[in-house]
Amino acid sequence: MAALMMDTSSFFDGVLWPPLASRTERAAAGRAQRETHSLESHAELVTPGRANPLSILRSQDARRVSELVPIRYGRMLATPFAYLRGSAGVMAADLAASGRVNLEVQLCGDAHLSNFGLFATSDRRLVFDINDFDETLRGPFDWDVKRLAASCVVAARENKFDVKQCLKVARVAVRAYRTTMIEASLMDPLDLFYVRFDADEILSSIKNEKERERSIKHVRRKSSHKNSLGALLKLTEVQDGRSVIVSQPPLIVPLTGHERRTEGERIRALFDEYLKTMAPDRQALINRYSLTDIALKVVGVGSVGTNCFIALFESGDREPLFLQLKEATESVLEKHLGATSCRQAGQRVVTGQRLIQAATDAFLGWGRYTAPGEQPTDFYVRQLWDGKYSFEVNRLTPKGLRDYARWCGTALARAHARSGDAAMIAGYLGDDATFDRAVTAFAEMYADLAEADHAELVAAADDGALKVVRDL
Repeated sequence: MAALMMDTSSFFDGVLWPPLASRTERAAAGRAQRETHSLESHAELVTPGRANPLSILRSQDARRVSELVPIRYGRMLATPFAYLRGSAGVMAADLAASGRVNLEVQLCGDAHLSNFGLFATSDRRLVFDINDFDETLRGPFDWDVKRLAASCVVAARENKFDVKQCLKVARVAVRAYRTTMIEASLMDPLDLFYVRFDADEILSSIKNEKERERSIKHVRRKSSHKNSLGALLKLTEVQDGRSVIVSQPPLIVPLTGHERRTEGERIRALFDEYLKTMAPDRQALINRYSLTDIALKVVGVGSVGTNCFIALFESGDREPLFLQLKEATESVLEKHLGATSCRQAGQRVVTGQRLIQAATDAFLGWGRYTAPGEQPTDFYVRQLWDGKYSFEVNRLTPKGLRDYARWCGTALARAHARSGDAAMIAGYLGDDATFDRAVTAFAEMYADLAEADHAELVAAADDGALKVVRDL
């Protein structure tokens, strides 16, 4: 044994495990990338030859439920921020027009302010993290940072903040990202893997004691009702002695008895495939429940028109479990960054989420549904409500939005550090505010662009060129 231990480095190095570069060496490699893609260049927004944004949005309609597409546009019309939320494909095309830094992470792909929030982990603690992964794909880290910063400016303008306050919100988010990435670059990889952003950590950062206590009570009260029992009370009623999902067309439409009978075999096949993607302990848990009802449900802004179902499961003693089955399509990033290596889109979403989040949904998995004469539809599955809480961005004060933007920037950096090389990214970003200023300048210009795009969308709706259904 002693002799073996003496010779292990010559045996392992380059054979089973290649030698790895140190943090110092990787940080230097990151700094070297400034020679081909300077920090100042992140202020650039390339618009000559820009594709028509409405054409990009309409190109996505063919894959959506046609009756629901007008609802999508109606929601995007509400405000410039709502438009930004629904136009991830437009921004992906705009980002692709710029030079690309060769520092990749698992991107969220849609990292705007409203795609962060609180949720309960499997050990029932509330954490703050990214909570939407429909567009996730591997790509340049700065794409997520720029989308977050742009959403900061658009949201701040909507809240009627002055110019200085708007830019400060974006700058705070970018600075939090940069400084958190530097901290992550110095961490033991195992410690970094386990790090989480607990709700207590973010709420305790509120300096005003009364405001802090009020916020803690509000968040805990709201999140405590966001569970399967809360969903049961809100979404169902008792008919003939059993709980059924209440019809609220067009937003919630339960499958009819005929649809359940004709589609039952394919739904069962989807769930059988889904179960195979879960760990044995999770399979054992879900097998304690039986599917009792299922309904189509309209969700979000950008997702409106894709197939999304809510499924009610009950134990033998009628305890509820709600799952959401959400259609997964091609990421808007794939056109610009290349196709996913995953076998299907649902797997792409789940794999991305597991790479990004420190604590993922216990019921996360994927499956495929095949209707007669149609192409297969990919889905991912997650719990519908599990202590989830979303911050109302449009109600935050300048200080409140800055605090929230800082939390988002921190969470995004921690997410990127899990799948990317934190030392290289930190080396590239540096320890001064050059990157912060550049991305803030980009965010201001992109906010102007998003507002102009929104105005064009409004004009198209007003002159009848675009069919919309508002206020749903």
